[in-house]
Amino acid sequence: MVNFEYREHYTVEDLRKLISALRSEGGCPWDRVQTHGSIRRNLIEEAYEAAGAIDEGDPEHLKEELGDVLMQVVFHADIEAAAGRFDLDDVADHVCRKLIGRHPNVFSPEEGKAPPDWDELKRRERHQETAADDMDDVARSLPALWRSEKIVKKAVKSGLCRCGAEETQRAVCGKSRALEMENGGEHTEELLGELLFCAVSAAYAQGLDPEKLLTEETDRFIHAFQKREEQVSQAGGAEPREVTELLSRKQD
Repeated sequence: MVNFEYREHYTVEDLRKLISALRSEGGCPWDRVQTHGSIRRNLIEEAYEAAGAIDEGDPEHLKEELGDVLMQVVFHADIEAAAGRFDLDDVADHVCRKLIGRHPNVFSPEEGKAPPDWDELKRRERHQETAADDMDDVARSLPALWRSEKIVKKAVKSGLCRCGAEETQRAVCGKSRALEMENGGEHTEELLGELLFCAVSAAYAQGLDPEKLLTEETDRFIHAFQKREEQVSQAGGAEPREVTELLSRKQD
């Protein structure tokens, strides 16, 4: 049994105390043994669920999911506090200092100061000397489409690369033809990767979000599959179709 004060309304400080109590002697055996690595996926999943609530436009659902994300942040901070390295206040201190430093136009005593270049500020903070350093710092844990898009954006911003709509579309067609000619050969995996990266570049060139495009196409595929399933059920059976034939725009 742990000592915790029940309230009508809890605050962030209460959440911190609650997590600490759960991870203390006499608390929850599961919570006590968790590490950053063991709950890493939980943080990612909760962030995605919060994003889903934003897409739904449901404030109550968003409140719930943001709470789950906050709980993950507090949990990770408590692991570090128990190790004596930093606590939740140190996390808040760090992000406050970062926000103040990145908004000199807001917090500087100089009137009319122009908004800063955020990318340049981040590069200075992280001691990145080149655009390639900046690219390499993009988190590999991001969804691959988003990470690729960020890399393309940074490459274009460096001034060393262009990303035109016509050129990227030609690149997609060229990689597709090369893949067809390869016909399952030893370079198939490499060519598929190049085709995907070219497709991301083509989306970026037209101001489109590749992650959103693929999500919407996947939803259309599910709808098409449902129709196909109904047709097969009514007909009493049918031969399987190629997956790509089930795209909604090609339905009977």
